[in-house]
Amino acid sequence: MDSLHKSSPTTTPTSFERQVRDSSHFVLPHPLPAIPPHHFVSPQQKQPRQGHVRRKLFIAFFILLLIVFLGATTFFLYKSFSIGHTIQFENSAKPSFFSDVKRLASSLIKTDAPPLRGEKEGRINILLLGRAGEHYPGRNLTDTIMILSIDTTNKKVSLLSLPRDLYAPIPETLLFTKINSLYQYGLDTGGGVTPLRESLETITGQTIHYSFILDFDGFEKVVDALHGISVDIIRDFYDPRYPGKNYSYETFEIKKGWQTLDGATALKYVRERHNDPEGDFGRAKRQQQVIQAIKDKAFSLGTFFNIFTVNSILTALGESVQTDMSLDDMEKFLSLIKKLDTKNATSIVVDAWKKESLLRVSHIQVGSVAAFILVPRIGNWSEIRDVSENIFHLDTIKDRQNNIKKENASLTLLALPQDTDLAQKMKAYIMEEMGFEDVTIIYPNTLKNHPEKSMIADRTGLQKPYSLDELIKKFSLKKDGSSLLPQSDTSDFEITIGNDLADTFSFDDNLSSEVPEGASFPEVLPPQENIRKE
Repeated sequence: MDSLHKSSPTTTPTSFERQVRDSSHFVLPHPLPAIPPHHFVSPQQKQPRQGHVRRKLFIAFFILLLIVFLGATTFFLYKSFSIGHTIQFENSAKPSFFSDVKRLASSLIKTDAPPLRGEKEGRINILLLGRAGEHYPGRNLTDTIMILSIDTTNKKVSLLSLPRDLYAPIPETLLFTKINSLYQYGLDTGGGVTPLRESLETITGQTIHYSFILDFDGFEKVVDALHGISVDIIRDFYDPRYPGKNYSYETFEIKKGWQTLDGATALKYVRERHNDPEGDFGRAKRQQQVIQAIKDKAFSLGTFFNIFTVNSILTALGESVQTDMSLDDMEKFLSLIKKLDTKNATSIVVDAWKKESLLRVSHIQVGSVAAFILVPRIGNWSEIRDVSENIFHLDTIKDRQNNIKKENASLTLLALPQDTDLAQKMKAYIMEEMGFEDVTIIYPNTLKNHPEKSMIADRTGLQKPYSLDELIKKFSLKKDGSSLLPQSDTSDFEITIGNDLADTFSFDDNLSSEVPEGASFPEVLPPQENIRKE
């Protein structure tokens, strides 16, 4: 090795090289001799070249990541622009390209964005509606009606389902219709979803902050974009008369157990009614089940980071959704969802058919048709409001019922002879559902006419507050200090039945456990006067 170094022409500097080294100006009169191919290169000479290669690789990798990030950002900006022009926003002008740019830019800068509606109060209520769409009969009948509630403090979620045949008040009128017809009524009168939302606020006692309307085609596309959903089918179904598009019929069959459903099958599963012994109420339970499955799949890690799946979902939603939630609020809402405990959501279906159900079956004559309707079992919305208010704290209702039983209150109902049926209904409800053991009906001679407002007299001096409060709330009673009973009567409370209770209990009810075949009115139910049954 030493001999190689000694024989190298670069070992001993030439006179010219010494001149160059000592000179302040470098002038190369002729090229230096080339290094022979076999010349030895030490490890110290290799390190700078290897470091240069690593720097190149790092820079290339960084540029690749930057390109991917910019591509993803561009995609989501595009989808934000696109979805702003495809989703139908209630009561909002169509956004322009420049307004989209301004909104997106401001969202990156501002840090004090206003909260979601209801967020400061600790509860957000969102109305979820499913309508048929253009290719199905009754395209604007909202046969799926749910209220999604979010407890923003405790990060809890609940779903309350209301049946499509609920006989509901039409806002700003004295008329009623089936609740699934109210959206079409709003379209006809220029109110959009507002009449339905306001009617639900009356029924539940809750403010509705946002609404989403999804049609059947959009539902199918969302499930297909997720590559199907896994659902535990609750029972075998076989329906040879399943209603398809354009007034057609087909056979729907599915077996019990865990299955992966595509969009078309999932839609049939949540729409099926004829082969379910619980009818619309069983369907409502299946709808809640499928919504949970969609949520689980949509917010799973694989789906959330799959750009192609996100694209498909946004496209499906953009074509099939109507909402009054702004794009800014959507961003905050999606961020909030990730923090919620959706695995332990509370699900309630307001139904009929059972003894403990909050609704009863009745009918109203529409021309030659006796239209099937559902009415509150006690003639007002107090029980549904109670469940809606305490949906995150259902133990509160149970504790109150236990306290009422401990008070062991007695009650006398004062009625006119023509109110016998009503009085008997009230007595049965107060004893069976409220836990009173001593309820008496009398027809006093001193009561000649109905008072306009039903009244309650407390004869205990506020010694039994739980029972008093529950009676007032259940029957919307006016508190009155006077009593028509003799001093010797030992009743704790007395209720005088007025015109209001006579009207609210005027519907026939049916406690049958069987769902009538073809019970629903086939089209939009026209607004009806709430005529008292004589």
